[in-house]
Amino acid sequence: MGPHPPHPGGIAPKPVCLVIGAGAGIGGHVGKRFAREGYHSVLCRRRDEEGLRRLVEEIETEGGQASGFLLDAAEPGSIEERVAGIETGIGPIEVVVFNLGAQIGDRPLKDTSYKAFELGWRLATFGLFRTASAVCPLMEERGRGTILVTSATAAVRGNAGQHSHAAAMGGRRMLCQSLNAEYSPKGIHVVHIVIDGAVDAPDTLGRMLGPERFRRLREARGLEHDGLLLPAEIAETYFFLSQQHRSAWTHEIDLRAFSDRPWWNH
Repeated sequence: MGPHPPHPGGIAPKPVCLVIGAGAGIGGHVGKRFAREGYHSVLCRRRDEEGLRRLVEEIETEGGQASGFLLDAAEPGSIEERVAGIETGIGPIEVVVFNLGAQIGDRPLKDTSYKAFELGWRLATFGLFRTASAVCPLMEERGRGTILVTSATAAVRGNAGQHSHAAAMGGRRMLCQSLNAEYSPKGIHVVHIVIDGAVDAPDTLGRMLGPERFRRLREARGLEHDGLLLPAEIAETYFFLSQQHRSAWTHEIDLRAFSDRPWWNH
């Protein structure tokens, strides 16, 4: 799925919001939210081209602009090539939403292979490093930019069975802090966003639990109970963070449903 053709008459292209990990949950809703504010949302996901097409069509039906690309972030050069293609073919990337998950499920140490452990790091930590390496020089040249990084409770608390996930997400958090230390003075806003709870997302939590368990969870805690994090409401926070004045930037924030205990109180 390619980009829109260049605007006629030399009109400047719209600013781009690049979403890496644009599923039906957080990533897709964030893409919709930014498109409603005049951004061209570039949506990247690893699989389900038909779902990606539907997401782009929904944005366009609402009057926004979007492009969709399948992207295997673990593939060498994939992120870098996509960033270069967007900059030359669509417009300047002003906001990056790094929304790749790295959850391989609960596994005891003896059942966590070297390959599985490394995959978590490649997606959660090295993927963010590669993204930042591609976009930060461009943002620095323009003197502005925002990188919103979706993270998880595992970034601040390790649990049994979470060897890969906790190590990868902890590395993601420290990488965000290091990026802030270097690039915040250069006008680039990096935010580490801890999603501290279950998200009402059929293609992430739903896939992990299976359709029947996910249905029961929604009936018990979601829907009118508001006990699951709603992707559309999360997207409101992401957009707000991108619009903050630099005199009062948020660099880390945690989001959870009102009925959940926070990560630091378990």
